[in-house]
Amino acid sequence: MAEARVAKGKIRHGQRESIRALIPAARIEKRIRAMAKEIRRDFPEERLHLVSVLKGGVFFLTDLARSIPGEVSFDFIAVASYGQNTHSSGQVRLTRDLDSSIEGQTVIVVEDILDTGMTLQYLLRLFQQRKPKHLRVAVLLDKPERRIAAVRADYVGFTIPNEFVVGYGLDYSERYRNLPYVGILKLGSGAKPQK
Repeated sequence: MAEARVAKGKIRHGQRESIRALIPAARIEKRIRAMAKEIRRDFPEERLHLVSVLKGGVFFLTDLARSIPGEVSFDFIAVASYGQNTHSSGQVRLTRDLDSSIEGQTVIVVEDILDTGMTLQYLLRLFQQRKPKHLRVAVLLDKPERRIAAVRADYVGFTIPNEFVVGYGLDYSERYRNLPYVGILKLGSGAKPQK
């Protein structure tokens, strides 16, 4: 296994992969605090129920939940669409459902990234059938160039270019989730992973 080396904002894994920092940890932390204020401003007295999409949304959920004052609960859901590679299969299926009902609750769907919108479209349809009082979406990253489904987020951390990103919960074959920043992954001699 190649040892990761950090040099001038890049991590290199042997000769095959490199990561260039796109959004530093400090900017992520600051933006999440601002998003938490926006959410609480919109729902000043309500108990908020955050639903994280596993696995990528976990880092964002925990930091967002800790930044929102007042009563906050959370749950997790998992869907599959990417598999082991970097391009979406175009199909979304539920692999882990919520632990409790969301009926009558103010629900914030917490996603790491919004790109094609297929996953979010699927989740919004599913959740709307369960009759929440309010249903909103918070995404850390929005990649509008990749949008296929007509969906949008109510709260957006950062709008990013059409690059394959990892870190802060986002992965490439289950690797790099633990990076404290978001970075652009390059393969080989600067090649990009396929979408």
